[in-house]
Parts: sequence; C-alpha cells; structure tokens
Amino acid sequence: MRGAVRAARGLLGPRHAGHTLPVADLGALSLPVGDDGVVIGDDPEDRSLVLGLHRSTRYDVLLIGGLWTAQVLALRAAGTGARVVVETGRPQVWTALAQSAGAGLDCVTLHAVGRVPPMGATVASPVVVVRDCGMRPPRGRVVSSPWQSVLTLLPYLSPVAPRLMRDATLVGVQRVSPQEAEQIGRILGLSRRDVETLPQLADDVTLWCAGPDRHWVRTVPTQPETSLLGGARRLD
Repeated sequence: MRGAVRAARGLLGPRHAGHTLPVADLGALSLPVGDDGVVIGDDPEDRSLVLGLHRSTRYDVLLIGGLWTAQVLALRAAGTGARVVVETGRPQVWTALAQSAGAGLDCVTLHAVGRVPPMGATVASPVVVVRDCGMRPPRGRVVSSPWQSVLTLLPYLSPVAPRLMRDATLVGVQRVSPQEAEQIGRILGLSRRDVETLPQLADDVTLWCAGPDRHWVRTVPTQPETSLLGGARRLD
C-alpha cells in the first residue's frame, strides 16, 4: 500500500534510519508517509497524523485553503531538514517566515513566479517547493521529482483546479462555498456528508484526500508558530 498515516512521537530528520512497522499494523495505513514526516495535525480521535514529503518518487500536494495552513506546513517541512523553496507573487507575506526559519540558515528561500532554479534534490538534501502563485498558477519550471515534492496552494477553485486535483497525489480542502464543495465532491468522489461539511469547517480544519482515503485533520499550532504566524485563519 502506498498511503500511510501513523501516530507521531516527534520528527526524524532525513539522515535518520527508516521507520519500521509490524505487519499486523499495515491495515491502519492511509495517508502517504515516507522515512521522514511533517505533522499535519490531529484526527478526530486526537491522533497526530504525519505526512511524508521526502520520497524517492514524484509527489504533488494540492491545498485548496488558506495561507496560514500552507505556512505551517512549510515551517514543519523545514524542521525535518528539508530545503523549502517558496515560489510566490507576494513575497511580503513570506518574508518573516523565511527570516525566522532555520535560526538564520537559508532553509526557506523565496523566488518570483517562474524563477525557481534547479534545486538538486537528493536523499540527503530533500526539497519541498511551495507554489503560492494565485488562482491560476502557471505550469512550474521546477516540478516534482525524486526527493523533491511540490505543494500548490489555491485559495479557492479556479479553472485550473480540476486539473490540479486530478494530477495531485494528495489533496487538502479547507472551508469552501457550497457550490465549490459540490464541484470538489464530484471530482474527488466525496460522500454527501463530506460535501455538506466542507462549507462549515473551522479555520484550522482540513479534509485530506489520498485516493479513496479521507481524513479530517485539525492543525494545532505550536507556541512559536502562533507567535510568528498568528492564529489559524482561512482568509488572508
């Protein structure tokens, strides 16, 4: 099985040995997890869920949601030892994060849209590219590849959203309008209950979808994350 979610007890950097899992526990796997993971939040049973972004295969994540959630994920990816590259047309909203992450090291770098250079990702130096390019992000020059995952942020649905949803390995959806929920539900094959719940979500809740798997996740910020980013918010 390619997907996996596990209860998290801290993060391991990219140079640590791989995790092991008893065969009897394989049935509990759902969201994809590699050797290293980003804690994306807690499920309704208060279990921490970990998303593996560092992997030997191409990996594309689409988040239809708010800047705050994307920035929390970027910070946590940097905390696993990844180089985080932000492609954005609004560098002013990312500057404080880039300056604060990594204790002065350039672990988070900002680039104009279409100006991300080749990053040379390797197993020892994985890369996470965050694309914050508005409602109609152009096709990126730098795409997902082994040890280089791409997270694309869409604030709402747009004409390119259906293609991005179909191409993504993992899709996260935060609060959207009822009309958007209906369209997302058709593309992702969501249940009627899920579709009706999406317009009512709190600012810190995301529905993560990987193939047939569905997980409601509440992202709980740490104190340093709150100090830097403020409280959870869907709108910016």
